[in-house]
Amino acid sequence: MRLLRRSAIFLTVAVLFLMPLLAQGSTDFDFSILEKSVVETTLDNGLKIIILPRHDAPVVSFVTWANVGGSDDPKEYSGLAHMFEHMAFKGTDTIGSRNPSKELELMNKEDEIFLKLRSERLKGRLANNQVIASLTAEMEKAIAEAYSLVEPNEFANRLEKEGGAELNAFTSRDQTAYIVSLPSNKIEFWMAMESERFLAPRLREMYREREVVAEERRMTVDNRPVGKLVEDFLVTAFKAHPYGLPIVGHMSDIQNYSRKAAQAFFDRYYSPGNLTVAIVGDVKPEETIELAKKYWGRIAARELPEPLATIEPEQTGERRVTIEERAQPALLMGWHVPAETHADTPALRAFIDILGQGRTSRLYKRMIKDLKVAVSISAFTGWPGNKYPSLAVIFAFPSQGKSNQECEQIIVEEVEKLKKELLTNEDLEKVKARAMSAFIGELRSNMGLAQNLATYQQLWGDWRALFRELGRINAVTPQDVQRVAKQYFVNSNRTIASMETITEATESADEKECPCKSSKKGAGK
Repeated sequence: MRLLRRSAIFLTVAVLFLMPLLAQGSTDFDFSILEKSVVETTLDNGLKIIILPRHDAPVVSFVTWANVGGSDDPKEYSGLAHMFEHMAFKGTDTIGSRNPSKELELMNKEDEIFLKLRSERLKGRLANNQVIASLTAEMEKAIAEAYSLVEPNEFANRLEKEGGAELNAFTSRDQTAYIVSLPSNKIEFWMAMESERFLAPRLREMYREREVVAEERRMTVDNRPVGKLVEDFLVTAFKAHPYGLPIVGHMSDIQNYSRKAAQAFFDRYYSPGNLTVAIVGDVKPEETIELAKKYWGRIAARELPEPLATIEPEQTGERRVTIEERAQPALLMGWHVPAETHADTPALRAFIDILGQGRTSRLYKRMIKDLKVAVSISAFTGWPGNKYPSLAVIFAFPSQGKSNQECEQIIVEEVEKLKKELLTNEDLEKVKARAMSAFIGELRSNMGLAQNLATYQQLWGDWRALFRELGRINAVTPQDVQRVAKQYFVNSNRTIASMETITEATESADEKECPCKSSKKGAGK
């Protein structure tokens, strides 16, 4: 995913990183050293397993990578992929309850009441408020009764008691990942635990956890001006593709999540064939594969979900959106670009690097260092996802007394310069060197390697693509960078979102223009 080049620096860092392998007799670093060390297998149920032995420390990193993300959320259930990530830590039929059979009865009672409550709410203005109030009280009581049988956080606690570190999970628009590192003598323990939660998940605490997710939305979007700006920007940039939907979900959807919908989501997207397990560390591949067959092999094969069919139509005109907040101004500009696997991606990354990444970028030098019109400038591509065509974006915060318009003008000028001027080979080599350093940093740890192997397996259908990135990027030329600049960074392909600061003067002007904002003015007319 990063620009690379062969260099003395690369060899130095790589030698330090791969010292155990080099000590075994290799004299020249080559990605083939890593590639040949990888062992892969696919179980009868379709589960892909990728193993990379590294015996420098008695530790193993595990990644379970589900090929499902926010872009796969069902209609009326935006954010459900993220919600299920939360639910995956609630345990199983045997882990997380003081009385599993009684708990199941109480969970069924919760579902029965909630479905009635949801049905009444969906009547809108015709809903009976007394019925809603009564069902809400019943629901709160049912939730409390079910929770009384829960062993909170038992799944995570068991992993941590056995030495689990880096225990975490994340949901993007493209995938959901579950990660942990454990001592190497706990491999069978992890196999049993991890396979169990995807064999027999018990979606307990469903209705309590919805409130956690709702609060997460309030903190990241509703009560955060930048979050609102980003949400409005994405829904403006994407008219059809679900990359435009909020990954945390809309509040009305969150409040109407049902256990039935979550179970259906699990059944569809968490089939073994839609999962990749990457294991890197002090392991013996043959023994590990046998353990995988024993535990993961218990999960029956299911039909794979179809790939997303929606394609974002070509943008044919600039789009703009403005929000007003009691916050400092901010500017977000984006252009549609292809997916990660497209041949133009390496050149696009080089263009974005030169334009707005880091203190050596053109925008930083001009906007922050020289003209001081901005306090922050950043640029990146492949956002909000990279599995499907997405965006290259620039994010700027104007300095005090400066405006979004001033920042926008300079950004446009610098983009146009890069369209007209050919990069020097020296400039491009610097880009490649910076990206090489970032790439090596990602691969330095067991966890970094495991996540990258899983990522490339998902995006390319083959983890070996990770070790082809060097050649892919070294092929980029100054002409390629100029070509993609001219092709993608055009006005008709651009979306701009700006956040303007509400001031006392702004509010006074609004009131003069629209007296109806005052509840007293005009009353009775």
